[in-house]
Amino acid sequence: MRFREFSRRQFVTSVAAAAGSTLIPKALMAIPPQDPVTDTIQKTGKSVSYEKVPWKVRPFPIKQVRLGDGPCKIAMEADRRYLRSLPPDRLLHTFRINAGIASSAEPLGGWEKPDCELRGHYAGGHYLSASALMYASAGDEDLKKNANTVVAELGKCQSQLKSGYLSAFPIEFFDRLRERQRVWAPFYTIHKIMAGLLDMYVYCGNEQALDMVQKIADWTAGYTGSLSYEHMQRVLGTEYGGMGETLSNLYAVTGKEDYLEVARRFDKKQFFDPLAAHRDELKGLHVNTHIPQVIAAARLYELTGDQRYRDIAEYFWDEVVSERSYCTGGTSNGESWNTDPGKLSTELSTNTTECCCAYNMMKLTRHLFGWSPDARLMDYYERTLFNHRLGTINPEDGTMMYYLPLAAGYWKTFGKPFDAFWCCTGTGSEEYAKLTDTIYFHDDDSLYVNLYIDSQLDWPEKGLQLKQETRFPAEQGTTITVLAKNPAQLSIKLRIPYWVQGGGVKINGDPLNAFASPSSYLTLNRVWKTGDKIQLSLPMSLHIDSMADDQTLQAAMYGPLVLAGRLEAVTKEMTYGDYEPKPGDQKKVADIVADKNKPTGWIEPDAKQPLTFNTVGQSQSLTLVPLNKVIHERYAVYWKVDNKTT
Repeated sequence: MRFREFSRRQFVTSVAAAAGSTLIPKALMAIPPQDPVTDTIQKTGKSVSYEKVPWKVRPFPIKQVRLGDGPCKIAMEADRRYLRSLPPDRLLHTFRINAGIASSAEPLGGWEKPDCELRGHYAGGHYLSASALMYASAGDEDLKKNANTVVAELGKCQSQLKSGYLSAFPIEFFDRLRERQRVWAPFYTIHKIMAGLLDMYVYCGNEQALDMVQKIADWTAGYTGSLSYEHMQRVLGTEYGGMGETLSNLYAVTGKEDYLEVARRFDKKQFFDPLAAHRDELKGLHVNTHIPQVIAAARLYELTGDQRYRDIAEYFWDEVVSERSYCTGGTSNGESWNTDPGKLSTELSTNTTECCCAYNMMKLTRHLFGWSPDARLMDYYERTLFNHRLGTINPEDGTMMYYLPLAAGYWKTFGKPFDAFWCCTGTGSEEYAKLTDTIYFHDDDSLYVNLYIDSQLDWPEKGLQLKQETRFPAEQGTTITVLAKNPAQLSIKLRIPYWVQGGGVKINGDPLNAFASPSSYLTLNRVWKTGDKIQLSLPMSLHIDSMADDQTLQAAMYGPLVLAGRLEAVTKEMTYGDYEPKPGDQKKVADIVADKNKPTGWIEPDAKQPLTFNTVGQSQSLTLVPLNKVIHERYAVYWKVDNKTT
C-alpha cells in the first residue's frame, strides 16, 4: 500500500471493533496542545491559555517519557556524546567577535566559520534547543550547565550590541536584506537563535533566555514595522526559517499580542494563497524554505482560530506526502521540488531528501495529529522516523547527514564533527534529542500508543506508569505493562499500522477476539491495575513501493522498513566531508527480473540473520537490510524491475 493512496481529504473515521474488552472510543476532549506552552504552564503554575483551537489529543511533556534500549536510544546517545563534545567557548567565538568582545577560542568550521553568512545558526540556536531537549528527555545536567553558560555569555553579547539585536554577524546584513541585496538568510539565523533561547526557558527554566528572546522579538518588530506590506513581502523572498512559528510560540508563552502581530508579518502571500485555494504550485520552490512557513500557519491556526491557516497546512501536507515524497517519507531533490505532482521517477540523485525537510514534515505532522488523531498521520511519521531520521545519524560519533541519496550506487556522507554545522546538523541535533516526544499522546480519558519504541511513560495525573518493552522492528510487536497506584478506567489505543499482516492482541495472556483494520487504532477500554500486560503482535511482510509515474521503478519494504541492497564498502574519507558525492562516483547496479504476479518473489529472508534478505534468481547476488542500518557502504533503494510475464 502506498502513501499516495492516502488523503486526509478522503478521510473516513475508522471505528475499532467492539468486542471483549474493546469499546468504541468516547468523544475526545479539547485540551491544551503544545509541549512548550504546557511545560511553561506546569512550571509557572499559570492556568491561562492563549490557544483558540486546543489540540484534541496532546503529547506528554518530554520529561515524562524515557527511552529504553533500542535503535532510538542508540541514536540519542550518539547525539548526546556529540553535543557534549562541543566546547562553549568555541560556540561563542563569533558572537563575541561580532559584539566587540575579545575571544581567543579556535573558531568552528563549516557553516559556523567566521566568514560564513549563516554563522550563529547552530552555535546560538540549534545547540541550545538540542541541549534543552536532551536535558528534558534524558536529564543531562552537564549539557544543561553548558547551555546555561552559553545563554549567559550570549546575554553579554546582546547587552554590548544594545538594541536587543543578537547574532554572530553584523546588523548590516539586515540593511542588505532591506535593500534586496544578496545576503544569505539573516532571519533564518535569527529564528534559530530565538527558538534556542525559548527552548532554554521552556525546558530548563532559564528566565534570562526568555528576557533575551523577547528583546530580539522587539527588535524584529521594529525592523519589520518600518516596512510597508509590499516591501515586507519582497523581504520574504529571502529564506527566513520559522520566524512565524517562534514568534507565535513566544506569544503563547507571554500573552503579549504584539508578538502574534509580528508573526503574521511573516505570512508570504505568494506561497499561502495557492495553498489556501487548494492549488499545488510547489514546483520550482526551495523545499525547506517553505515547510517552516506551513508549520507557522499551523501554529497561527491554533492561536487565532483562522480556518484559512488550517486549510493551508492540511492541503500542503496532503500534497507533499501523497505526491512529492519518496519511499522513505523524505521529500526534495537538490533541495527543491522540480516536477509536477506525482512525478518523481526522474528525481533520484545524490541530493534527494534533505534531512531538514524530513524533520520539519514530522513537526507539521504532529500538529495535524493533534487536531485530528488519524492513524495514517502516524503511519507517515513512523515511516519517516525509521527510514530517514534513524538512517542519517552516524551511531559511532553522532555526526549527521545533509542529504539521503536515493539514486542507486551511492553512499552516505556525514559532516565532520567541528567542520560542517549544516542546517541538517542542527535539525538532527534536535531530532535525536527528542525521540520521546511522539511515542505517546493522550486526552483526558485515553492513551494513544503511536510508536513501538522501548520506553517508559510516567502519567502522574492518573497515577499510572507504562513500560513498553520491544525490540521493534526486529521484534514484530510489543509488550506493555501497566503500573497503577489504584485501579483506573482508561482507553488504551494501539496504532495498527498500514503495513500489518494479520496481528492480534492479548491481555494478561488471554487473546481477544477483536482487532482493528490497518491504519486505525485498536481501543482497549477497561479498568487497569498494576501488573496488567498487553501483548501486541504486528506481523510484517515484504511489499513494494513503486514510483507513481513509473511502476517499474520499485523499492522493497518489510513492514515499515525500506530495504537497501548492500554494495561495496567505502573509505573513511568518503564517509566524511562534502555532503555531495562527486559526479561519476556512482556504481551501477543490475536490473531486477521479477514475475509481475509475484512482485517480491525476487527477495527471500535470510534464515540466519534477522531483518536480512537475499536476492533470488538474479544475475547479481545481493543482501538487503534496512536502509537505516547502512552506514559505510554503497547501496541501492530503488530498483529498475523487468516485470516478466508468466
